Amino acid sequence: MEKVLAKQILKKRTSIATKAVTTIKPTAKVARLQKDAPKIANVKKTVQPAKKKIALALAGGGPLGAMYEIGVLMALNEALDGLDLNDMDIYVGVSAGSFITAGLANQLTPTDIYRLFIDNKKSAQHKARAAGLGLNGFETLRPEVFLRPAFREYFSRARSVPALAWRGLIRFIASSLTLTSSLDKRSPLEAFASLFRAIPAGIFDNEVIAKFLSETFSHSGRTNDFRQLKHTLYSVAVDLDTGKAITFGAPGFDHVPISKAVQASAALPGLFPPVEIDGHYYVDGALKKTLNASLALEDGAELVLCVNPLVPFDADAAKRRAGSNKAHMEKLVEGGLPAVLSQTFRTMIHSRMHAGLEKYVNKYKHASIVLFEPASDDAHMFFTNLFSYASRKQVCEHAYQRTRQDLLKRHFELEPIFKKFGIKMNLEILRDESRTLDSRVFRRGAKLPKKQRLDEAKLDLTDAITALEGFMKHKRV
Repeated sequence: MEKVLAKQILKKRTSIATKAVTTIKPTAKVARLQKDAPKIANVKKTVQPAKKKIALALAGGGPLGAMYEIGVLMALNEALDGLDLNDMDIYVGVSAGSFITAGLANQLTPTDIYRLFIDNKKSAQHKARAAGLGLNGFETLRPEVFLRPAFREYFSRARSVPALAWRGLIRFIASSLTLTSSLDKRSPLEAFASLFRAIPAGIFDNEVIAKFLSETFSHSGRTNDFRQLKHTLYSVAVDLDTGKAITFGAPGFDHVPISKAVQASAALPGLFPPVEIDGHYYVDGALKKTLNASLALEDGAELVLCVNPLVPFDADAAKRRAGSNKAHMEKLVEGGLPAVLSQTFRTMIHSRMHAGLEKYVNKYKHASIVLFEPASDDAHMFFTNLFSYASRKQVCEHAYQRTRQDLLKRHFELEPIFKKFGIKMNLEILRDESRTLDSRVFRRGAKLPKKQRLDEAKLDLTDAITALEGFMKHKRV
C-alpha cells in the first residue's frame, strides 16, 4: 500500500514539473537567438580564404626604360578592372624600375607619375596639382634635371691627377735608368697607367634623384622609410666590392632611406657614380639580375606582373613589318658602336631574364607570371634617342598603345589567370582604337590610315595565331 502511494506521489510531481517546463515561453530575444543559431554556427565554421598576393616587378632600362614602363602601367591601370597599382602586396624595382615602384608604393598613381616625368607642363593647373601632391619644384622637374654633370666627381678626380702623374713619371724614369733589357723596361703607357684612376666613375650627378625623392616622400601620407610602408617594397642594387645583389627593404637593409636605395639601384655604371651607403658602394641592380621577380615569389606572391622594357632587336622582322616603308637601316652594324653595344647589352640581359623565368615556372608552380615587353621588331624602342625629351613622350604613348594591343591579343590566355585574382579585362576600352594618353584625361585621337590599320591587323592576327598555338601546346603538356 505504501509503495503504491509513493508511486502516485512521484508520478504527480513529475507531471507538475513537466507542465512547469512546457509552459515557460522564451522571450523574443531568446527566440531570435534560437532561430538564428544554425546561421551563427555556419558563420563560425566558414573560414575566409587568405587574400592571394599580387606583386609588381619592374626591370631597368635607363630613362628610356622608365618612360616605357610608365606607358605600360597607364594601359594596365585603365584596362584591368579590379587591379589597383597602388595596392599591390609586393613591389620589386631594379634600376629605373625602382624609381617607379617607390612612387607607386608611396601612393603616387600612374597618372601622377606620368604628369611628373612625361607631361610636366608649367601651367598654373599643373602647379596646383603639384602642391596637392606635395611635389615642390614640380614644374621644373624635367628629365634633363637627371642629366646634370657630376661636377663633384670631376673635381674629386682632378685633384688626384698631379700626384698620380708624379708617381708615374718616377716609375718611368726609374725603369729607364735600370740596367735591364729593353723588354723588361716599363712602357710609358704602363708607367702612367695609374692615371686611369682619375677618370670619373660617372658622368651625371645622381644626388638629385635622392634629393627629389626625399622631398616627395616627406609629404603627409608618404614615407621615406621602408618599414613604414603599407606594402612591401624592394629596391635591388649590387655591392661594387663583392658583386653581390643587395635587397634594400629586406631585413638588415630596411633602415636605408627609400630615396637613397633608389639612387643606388639606378646608379648605372659609366653614367652615374656608385652610391655610398654605410661604407659600401652600390651600383645598378640590373648587373646581377634583370627582374628579381623571385623576391616576390619567395614572399608568397601568386600573381607577378612583370615589365621589361629592353629586348634584342630583330631587324629582319622589323623589315617585314615595315613592308614598303623605309627601314631604319639594313644592318645594325651601320649604326656604329652605339647600335652594336645596345644590341649586345639587350641580348645578354634578355636571355638571362628568360632563363630565370623558366626556372620560376618550375619552382613556383602555384604562381602565375605575366610579362609585358616590347616586340622584337619594335624599331621605335631600339632607335629612339633616350636623351631627347620630345621622344620620351612618344615612347610613353607608344608603350601605352602596344600594351593595349598586347592585352587584347592575349585576351584568351590572360583572362583565366586574372579571373582567379578578381581582375577583369575591360575589352570595351581595349577595343577603342581612338584612345590616347593625356596629362589629365584620356582624349580622342585620330585613327591610323585604313591601309596601315589593315596591315597591322594582318600581322597581329598572325602573331595571335602563333601565340594561341603556343598556349594550346603548353596546356597539353
